[in-house]
Amino acid sequence: MLTAFVMVDADPAFIAGLGRALAALDGVTEVYSVTGDDDLIAVLRVADHDQIARVVTEEIAALDGVMRTRTMIAFRQYDPADIGF
Repeated sequence: MLTAFVMVDADPAFIAGLGRALAALDGVTEVYSVTGDDDLIAVLRVADHDQIARVVTEEIAALDGVMRTRTMIAFRQYDPADIGF
């Protein structure tokens, strides 16, 4: 299972609707509205890199109001148990 974080810059008039549209996509497990340079962050959990490419380029980028996306693919997840407290 791969995890990717997709930062979405959106037209302000579309942000609320985009959040719901992103959450409805297969492979998207969470969507957050955020402060800073990005408007929304979608968390993808999919089986392979091809699915990341398809969801980002064919589905997310095609939604009305999406101006730009940036994608980060996670390498490793850390758990509080890893700290050894």
